[in-house]
Amino acid sequence: MADVIPFKGILYNPAKVNADLVMAPPYDVITPEHKEALYKKDPRNIIRIDFGKDSDDDNDHENRYTRASKHLSGWLEEGALMHDQEPSFYCYEISYVINGQTKKTRGFLGAVKIEELGRGRIHPHEMTYSKPKSDRLNILRYCQANTSPIFSLYSSVEKRTSSILENITREKPFIEAKNGDGFSHRLWKISGRAESETIKKEMSDKDIFIADGHHRYETSLKFKKEMEEQGLAKTGSEPFNYTLMFLANMEDDGLTLLPTHRIVEVDSNINIKETLKKYFDIQKISAPGVSEEETRHQMFEAMQKRTHSFGMFLTNSNNYYALSVNGLKIDLDMPKCLRSLDVTVLHKLIFEKLLKVEHYEYEMDANIAVERARKGSFEAVFFLNPTNIHDVKEVALAGERMPPKSTYFYPKLLTGMVIYKF
Repeated sequence: MADVIPFKGILYNPAKVNADLVMAPPYDVITPEHKEALYKKDPRNIIRIDFGKDSDDDNDHENRYTRASKHLSGWLEEGALMHDQEPSFYCYEISYVINGQTKKTRGFLGAVKIEELGRGRIHPHEMTYSKPKSDRLNILRYCQANTSPIFSLYSSVEKRTSSILENITREKPFIEAKNGDGFSHRLWKISGRAESETIKKEMSDKDIFIADGHHRYETSLKFKKEMEEQGLAKTGSEPFNYTLMFLANMEDDGLTLLPTHRIVEVDSNINIKETLKKYFDIQKISAPGVSEEETRHQMFEAMQKRTHSFGMFLTNSNNYYALSVNGLKIDLDMPKCLRSLDVTVLHKLIFEKLLKVEHYEYEMDANIAVERARKGSFEAVFFLNPTNIHDVKEVALAGERMPPKSTYFYPKLLTGMVIYKF
């Protein structure tokens, strides 16, 4: 069973700080330039705890992690941060605009008991690159806290928790912050015993799917094992046995998945169009007097009409194309849940089998992807449709993983809305 419990969160005091100035995006999407801007916004911006700066004078006793710990305790002492006295769940809602449409992502923040991925109720869905996790681990060691939530999903057609969240959003939020895009992030406390028990009961038999934050989860698991090795795990219910998660019901409206496109190097001896003709109908997207932006828009419209459809830009011809499977059977030796995914067809059939691609890079913005291809040593850009959210569930439950960057959940949660202190 999934063990999801309320906790005594640490929150910014809206009477002492401007919430717009103290929140930050997740650490892994912050550029060096954005980091500097966040530092300048407010001396109590969460960036100083979650993703602080290094100094030339740093040593074992004075470094960004010791400073993070000092900021956390100092801001609590001065009242800029408040520690809740009663365990709560926290309703979190993001109002945002995409493609001219206003949407709302809504879920709740809770503490979720850590377990080995894929061996119980918590499932990864995507392969991740192995990268140093020492930074995230040191935040846990020095601050004894989760400062940034893991974005996760569950499925409930009964929507009992969803109903609680919908009702509470009619009240005034405890805190509200706007991010750089002008999206509103609102937070409410759910401290009523009846509501908390309903949430716990509904989640008790639910599978949890990590949408964004695989590395953070793996780091929390490592930290838990460190605590066990030190003999600090006596009952299994110690706070470090849990990690901070945002949980959204995938049966609700409001969740948005965006694609991440691929910028590709291909051997100059391979004719891309001729090679792909065996499996794909290739439609050139062009019209006299039409701008490049409109051409790209027409390409995306063509992609959305068929399954296993891709967009393609070739640098040598400076043209856009729509690719769609021509009916020839695609024989990929892998589980059915993966064979049906566009991103798998792209990687396994187009990249590995047909074009022998060895190097590619990722880019979400289609315009930037094309400009990078033109300026670099790239032959093509391949554009994807978004992955379906229920495919995430099917792949995870089958114990499989999608290729890296198969999903991008939008918009990102803000760091600093709630902190889970051990």
